[in-house]
Parts: sequence; structure tokens; C-alpha cells
Amino acid sequence: MKKTLSITVYNESGVLTRISTVFSSRGFNIDSIAVGPTENIGISKIIIVLPGDYQTIEQITKQLNKLIQVVEVKDITNRACVERELMLIKVMSSSNTRSEILDIVQIFRSKVVDISDISITIEVTGDPGKILTIQQLLRKYNIIEIVRSGKISIERELGINTEYLKNV
Repeated sequence: MKKTLSITVYNESGVLTRISTVFSSRGFNIDSIAVGPTENIGISKIIIVLPGDYQTIEQITKQLNKLIQVVEVKDITNRACVERELMLIKVMSSSNTRSEILDIVQIFRSKVVDISDISITIEVTGDPGKILTIQQLLRKYNIIEIVRSGKISIERELGINTEYLKNV
């Protein structure tokens, strides 16, 4: 099962190296990592997605908390969160397929950020499910290149879990 950790750190030189060393030295793989500054100067947030169970996450959390640069580690996997990811996808496009591709772009509320005689580059922002779905739909047009950011996530203040509401 995929787990999501939110790690608040002091933004110091080498902090990302120290964090990733905790994972690699124990043989844990990272599926996605996104780092950025927070509202507080000198503090950054690292969102890491990794495969693992409860014991794995507990072990990693203990190891991360030993680092002096780490302010807080949270397992936000089952918490109510807003999750987003960014994907740039370049797709082969001819005059015959362009309108079909543009229809898909419009349906997914994405946008064209570059266009040429032979390709279209599309920016897609959304939850990981949306990213995967549009990628699968565009596959039949011959994907030239894909670049994806890591997943970013922030807890919902009211604690309303929209994933739960989808199943009701």
C-alpha cells in the first residue's frame, strides 16, 4: 500500500540528502518526493509517497525524528487531505487528431501550453487519479514525453474526507 508522509524541516543545506539517506540506507524506495518552502521563512515541507505498511512507516518516522533538521513527521495517508500533482505531457498531433485531443484537454480542464505541426504539450493539474486517467486516454495518440511532479498534499482544516464521500 502507498503511504504519504508530510515532513516539516529546517531549510538547511543538505537536509534533503539526509532525509533520502534514511530511506536508502534501510532499503526503502521513494515513489514520489516534492519539496517546497512553507509560510514560515527557513522552513520547508517535504511530501514523500512510498510503498509500505504500518511498521515500515513507524520505523521511518522514528529514524526521521532523530534528525535535528526535522521539525515534524506526519503520516497523512488516511487523513482528510487535498492532493494535487502536475503533469506536462507531449502528444503526437496531426490535423486529423488535433480536435479529438483538444476535446480531451477541455473535458479534463487542462490547458495547452505548447503546440507545433506535429505535437501538442498539455498541462494537467489534479489528483493522481485524474493524472492517470488523462494519460491513459492520450496514450492512443502516441505520447512523446511525460514529466510529472511529485504529489503535494495538505490536510483539510475541517477534516472532511472527500475520498470517503465518493463511496457514499
